Amino acid sequence: MCRVGVPGVLRQYTSGAASVPVDHADGAPLADVLGTLGSSCPGIGRRILDERGELRRFVNVYVDGEDARRLRGLGTPVPAAAEVLIVPSIAGG
Repeated sequence: MCRVGVPGVLRQYTSGAASVPVDHADGAPLADVLGTLGSSCPGIGRRILDERGELRRFVNVYVDGEDARRLRGLGTPVPAAAEVLIVPSIAGG
């Protein structure tokens, strides 16, 4: 089971929880972990993934501190005890 850290802007989908446990097989792809998260927290999935099922442009996901896009994207294996963080990009100027 991994833990998914959820930013404040998405906590409306987790009943306010900052972290959600997600049960998955050791080494399951990130896509499966996010799919399970979306099933247990309705509405959150469409905020993380676009209509093609890809990570939204302004959402970053980290697996044990590593940017998933720089690893294998949604195919990144997630260890059983991993920490997955969802981090929306912040723009400003």
